[in-house]
Amino acid sequence: MLGIALMMYIAWSIGANDAANPTECAVGAGVISVRKALVIFAVFVFIGSLLQGWMVMKTFGGGISKIATLQDALIASASTGLWITVASLLGLPISTTHSAVGAVLGIGISHLLIYGSASINYSVLIKVVTSWVTSPLASILLVVLLYKLMSRLYIGMSVKGLNPSELFKYLLIATLAFSAYSFGANDVGNATGVYLAVIKVGGSDIESLDINTALMLAMLGAIGIALGGFTVGYKVIETVAFKITRLDLVSATAAELANALTIWLFTTIPYVLFGYGMPISTTHASVSAVMGVGLIRGGSKGIDKHIVLRIIASWIATVPLTAGIALSLRILTHMLLGV
Repeated sequence: MLGIALMMYIAWSIGANDAANPTECAVGAGVISVRKALVIFAVFVFIGSLLQGWMVMKTFGGGISKIATLQDALIASASTGLWITVASLLGLPISTTHSAVGAVLGIGISHLLIYGSASINYSVLIKVVTSWVTSPLASILLVVLLYKLMSRLYIGMSVKGLNPSELFKYLLIATLAFSAYSFGANDVGNATGVYLAVIKVGGSDIESLDINTALMLAMLGAIGIALGGFTVGYKVIETVAFKITRLDLVSATAAELANALTIWLFTTIPYVLFGYGMPISTTHASVSAVMGVGLIRGGSKGIDKHIVLRIIASWIATVPLTAGIALSLRILTHMLLGV
């Protein structure tokens, strides 16, 4: 029951911060209201979680350090959720995956300080730092290609006397749905991974979980994510939709499709080739796509540099910040309880 409760809290916090990832472009272009965008988000996150969420059932924290006790799991989960919640209330889009990695890293460091030994996987930490570059870069490169193609399509339809605006409005809503589906497939594992960590500490064999259990976890995670989107999600949506750059129909559609494709491809292709989907930061992919279209249209003047620097700073701070919270709480509980 504790595992379910922690999973639902993490799912809620993910929805509060990451609901912006599939919805910001349609909202920013003025095609749909925030509430209607969140309804579509909730429906397709649910579908994506059920159909493909089991492909990326993540180990909590990405295996960066060992969760040895229930106390470790509780502190790591609380530290992850706390930072995501604070960032959401501040309207900052951050990586929920990296938040979990940082919290579990903090547990590993605390074990090193308290007991003199810890199993910290430095190769995972290197992969996280590398993903700060690769995930945004892949999204930006894809959005450059898509923006050029869609600009030509829009102009070509105008020349032929057709109304491209109507087509792009429907296309943008369709990309919102696809993006929400991809998000559900890749990111619901951040929530379910908390449950898996708790029951593993309790002595259960997580490798023996059947597909029905995986689907049930994905469904609960999707419900929690949807609730987070409806309660606090509008704050981050407002930041990404309106404050980074000005979005029109073409740029919004290109950015959303680039984001959706990046996430879906990282979820699906590795699973087909290697048997497991690759967890990535859906926030980095989404926000980078929006930054990318801003740069394409107006260079450095096409984006609000103050907002962009603030977002990037929050990305860089996420791992050390959640690590510091978890480290402090773990040492404090050791001092108070002696364990």
